[in-house]
Formats: sequence, structure tokens, C-alpha cells
Amino acid sequence: MQVICLEEDAFYALVEQVVTRLKDKKGNSFDKWVSDEEAMRLLNIKSKTTMQKLRDEGKIRFTQPQKKIILYDRESLDLFLEQNARETY
Repeated sequence: MQVICLEEDAFYALVEQVVTRLKDKKGNSFDKWVSDEEAMRLLNIKSKTTMQKLRDEGKIRFTQPQKKIILYDRESLDLFLEQNARETY
């Protein structure tokens, strides 16, 4: 077994690099509100009409801070996916 010793500054610099790489790789998954493109990607939906239907039926939460900007609640997207998940046999 090898032991690696780092100075405190080097250790925290390494931790920051790891966090930055994870954010870049996964995207900023900590955002509560996501764009329509991101929501469509998460739901694997290609049509904006389908997103409109999900909004109209109240199946996903959204906000519209400006006329042409619609943001979706990430938790409601996850909940929608869970509610429509099928158990394996």
C-alpha cells in the first residue's frame, strides 16, 4: 500500500479540480429550474408540442419569467419519470 502526502493547499486545489470536472461532465445538475432544451433531453422528448401538452395537463411544473422563456422544475421532471416507470418482471 502506498501513502500519498499532500500539502494542504495542494489538497484543496485537487479537490477543486475534481469538483470542476464533475460539474463539466454531468452538467450543473443542481439547478432547480432547467431550460426547455434540457427538459426535453431529460425526458427524451423531441417535440415542443409534447412539452406543451405536459404543461397543459399539469404533469410537470414550470415557470414563465418572460413571454418566450419557459423553465421547468427539475424535481417535477424526475417525479414524472418515476410515476411513469414500469417495474421489471
